[in-house]
Amino acid sequence: MPKLKLGIYQHYKGDEYELFEIAKNSENKEEVAIYRSVKDGQVWARPLSMWKEEVEVGEEKKPRFEFLREPENDSFEQKYLRALADYQNQIKQTSKDKEEFVKFVLGDFLQEILPVYDHLKLSLAGLSEQDKESAWVKGVEYVLKQFKDLLSSRGVEEIKTIGEEYDYHLMEAIEGTGNKVAKELSPGYVLNGRVIRPAKVIVGEE
Repeated sequence: MPKLKLGIYQHYKGDEYELFEIAKNSENKEEVAIYRSVKDGQVWARPLSMWKEEVEVGEEKKPRFEFLREPENDSFEQKYLRALADYQNQIKQTSKDKEEFVKFVLGDFLQEILPVYDHLKLSLAGLSEQDKESAWVKGVEYVLKQFKDLLSSRGVEEIKTIGEEYDYHLMEAIEGTGNKVAKELSPGYVLNGRVIRPAKVIVGEE
């Protein structure tokens, strides 16, 4: 008998299956048809003799499985690999979306909390050496250090200004001309390399 063709078959009840392998039973050497459902990918096995036999449908006989076409180029394995790749890409995209969301929320939160940090720093500006030795100043300095460490751990960095080259990506010049920062009016910050608040500065010549 000619070798049974691999490919897509239609069961006499209507569903389609892909016959993709002819195996042998290890116990009795009987040939077994290995096939899967085109609809849901479920894999089945049955004796090849049953696969090829005819069944009675009404008053006529029909093949249990009737050959329809050659195996599709878009094979089950290809579908599986593509579905797996799509799933992995979806996981990566979901993770990326979560990271962007966290950055957005953190950036929005920082816009509210950074002024508190700035006011704490201003409270220490211009103090005399004697005042700097007081207990409350030491306490504020400790809080500021904790604040700075926390911001740094979240990827927040203060923009360096005084004496630096003016950079319009990071700074906003309020007055003056030139390419050097002469004075800082209010600090600026970046979050993971992205500006969340530009530094306001006065510029001057070198």
